[in-house]
Amino acid sequence: MINDLISKKDLLDLTSISYGQLYRWKRKNLIPEDWFIRKSTFTGQETFFPKEKMLERIEKIQSMKENLSLDELADMFSPSVGDVRLNPDELLKRNIVSKSVLDFYLAHYGDIQEFTFERILELYILEKLLQSGEINLEEGKMVLQVLNDHYKEGQSAHSQLLFIRKLGISSCLMVSNEESLHFEKGTRVVVVLSIATCTEELKSRLL
Repeated sequence: MINDLISKKDLLDLTSISYGQLYRWKRKNLIPEDWFIRKSTFTGQETFFPKEKMLERIEKIQSMKENLSLDELADMFSPSVGDVRLNPDELLKRNIVSKSVLDFYLAHYGDIQEFTFERILELYILEKLLQSGEINLEEGKMVLQVLNDHYKEGQSAHSQLLFIRKLGISSCLMVSNEESLHFEKGTRVVVVLSIATCTEELKSRLL
């Protein structure tokens, strides 16, 4: 695990941010408390971070802070989504979903005049997977079922959507700790998608 972590000193050197900035972002909830990991070293207690997540988060903060306040950024990174509601035309105008994927979704769920954030997130994830070419339309129905059945579980900071395939047979599941999963030989993990990352991406588009 140590290879996946970066020390506070190395993080500050690599990103050219200050100690004050780092902890101001922490106080504003731009960086989760549980990403600050205290570990014993030969020099005493030091703070480490999940390297990939921290570098990605800092890059996002730096690229967006000119246009958004820290409070707006905190809201974007927060699991809370507020009372977002859009109609189908607004979804298309904002390029959140293509018409073909929207039509597929409506054919599956019936006529929907107003989309909540939960449904918009389902659409956004479905669009991402179908456009990648990793899944087909029939498999898309499976993804929608899992997202619909386990939306609350998906709000966990570590939740991931996994899509696997073996001998042409597909399966989709929601997991909270992908590292602890083990599959039988011959199983191919087609997609590993962070729900939190998708939520942040969608919020940035909505803002």
